[in-house]
Amino acid sequence: MFRWLLLLCSHGAMLAVGFALGVYFLPILTAPKGPGEAALAAAAEQAKYDVTLTRDLKGSDFLHWGEGTISLSPAQIVHKGELAPGPDYKLYLVKEFVEDEAGFQVVKDTAVQLGDVKTFDGFIVDVPEGVNIDDYSTVLVWCEAFGEFITAARYR
Repeated sequence: MFRWLLLLCSHGAMLAVGFALGVYFLPILTAPKGPGEAALAAAAEQAKYDVTLTRDLKGSDFLHWGEGTISLSPAQIVHKGELAPGPDYKLYLVKEFVEDEAGFQVVKDTAVQLGDVKTFDGFIVDVPEGVNIDDYSTVLVWCEAFGEFITAARYR
């Protein structure tokens, strides 16, 4: 009886570890190829604002972080750098700077979602018609699936 219980627990634990690793690695394995350095540089040339992402934010940790630069123009948001890989990332503009999950949950209703982030080595996201980047102060990457803060930076 003890042997069966031990086998059940060990196999259950390995199943849980395998599932967790799958959730982490699946976005990496299925991520499309990033836009490339030339496309990122060309898109960033039109930027009105440039800001640096750092890993030292209150809501960032070893699994949820971003680094590099984000360039904002009225038409596009361009990220040159790296993001921690994960599922269901969304790019938001926020009216006030927040640096963790709790802060974003408070202001999420007033934030505007710009689009999906599907690459982790740089991205270009179009600013939807009718969105004025000057009405906001912060760009933020959020994991919608798990309600996790990834990174943010104040640009004005």
